[in-house]
Amino acid sequence: MAAEWWSIEVFDASLPASAWQRSWQETLAETALTYGAVQWEWHAHSWGVVFEVFFEDEEQWEAWRALPVVRAALDAVPDPVNGLVVYRGRGGSSGAPVPRRPVPAPGAAALEAEPPEPEPIIDLAAAEPASRGPRGSVLPSPG
Repeated sequence: MAAEWWSIEVFDASLPASAWQRSWQETLAETALTYGAVQWEWHAHSWGVVFEVFFEDEEQWEAWRALPVVRAALDAVPDPVNGLVVYRGRGGSSGAPVPRRPVPAPGAAALEAEPPEPEPIIDLAAAEPASRGPRGSVLPSPG
């Protein structure tokens, strides 16, 4: 498997995620480097913290993730039920690894509009006046 980033997002709960980070950051970084991580980063957000780690292959990630100390750190997050997300890729508010291509807007804006029908041209100078009958009523034109 190719080298990839992995992310661990920890959300604030009754205790702030930053307190969890202070307790576990050295242990997580040291063990990640020991198990083959090439790079790691911590990011603080208004909602919690993100630990991003870059391994050369998925087997190194799996071995690190299975360590008892890593499992203990993940069990110790402020809200272990709803406050922990672990996934492949960069985390938090990071952008896409490849720029997105423009796509049409969803809905009617995505359809190309048909050109309008040309309006009929009426030459008023060539038009003949309508025949008038008694009391100004219009009679059908002869022909």
